[in-house]
This record gives sequence, structure tokens and C-alpha cells, in this order.
Amino acid sequence: MTYQINGLNPDKFAPLFNLDEAELSAHGAMRVTATADRGFPCRVSLEDAKAGETLILLNYTSHDVATPYRSAYAIYVRENAREAARFEDDAPPVFEGRPLGLRAFDADGMLRNAALAMPGEADAKIRGLFSSPDIAYIDAHNAAHGCFAARVERS
Repeated sequence: MTYQINGLNPDKFAPLFNLDEAELSAHGAMRVTATADRGFPCRVSLEDAKAGETLILLNYTSHDVATPYRSAYAIYVRENAREAARFEDDAPPVFEGRPLGLRAFDADGMLRNAALAMPGEADAKIRGLFSSPDIAYIDAHNAAHGCFAARVERS
């Protein structure tokens, strides 16, 4: 069994960087500058922004399904993230050092299982959840802040 983790498509977010603060606010978003090399995880590149980098903080519907498990929350996107990251059978940098909540869904978008992965446990926990044939995909969230980290799909 193999899996892949992909960053979000940057094309969806690129126009936001051309908006002024009032226009961003109308979209429920805001421009921020990373104040440290950690703590500003980009959902396109799947790595933390470096101090001084510009990001957009916005609400993102990560689990857009017609079930009670529909989910939206805040995410960061780096201005210089031009290409969606792709990881095959490997955890991206944004998973490192962070406890993750892994939510396992069936093809209908219903939650079927979940696991907490402490730092260094993501791969084993993902494989464990995918051992059930009913699991179609897993949404990883940062356990402490609750924000969407990435989707994990069978490959």
C-alpha cells in the first residue's frame, strides 16, 4: 500500500496576493508576515514559511462534502509558493515535530476512524488507518491548533 500527500493548488490562492487589505478582509482573509522560521505552515508547499515571508491567512474548506463532517478552518499560503508539493510514502516537512490528528474518511465523506500521531509517527499511523479497505482518504490536522495540514490519498 502506498499513499501520497499533495499541497493545495496555488492557482486558487494567487489572486489573493493582488488584493489590498480591505479586499482581503471582504474575503475573510488577511496578509501576514512570518515572524519566525516555524509556525507559519504553507498548505501549498507543505513547509513552514521563513521569517519575513509574506503569507495569506484565510478560511479554507478542506472537507467539502455534504455530510456532518464538512470542515473549514484557517490556513496559511506563502506568496512564493508557486507549485503544489507532492510526497509519496513520506511525510512533508509541515508534519515534522507536530502532533497530528488524522481523520480517516470513506468514499462518501463519512468519518470511519481517527488517530493521533505524535512527532515521527505519521507514516505508521497513516498506514494503520489505510489498512482498512473502507478508508478512501485521510485529512491531517495540526492537533493543537486544529487547522488542516494536508490530505493523504491512496496511490
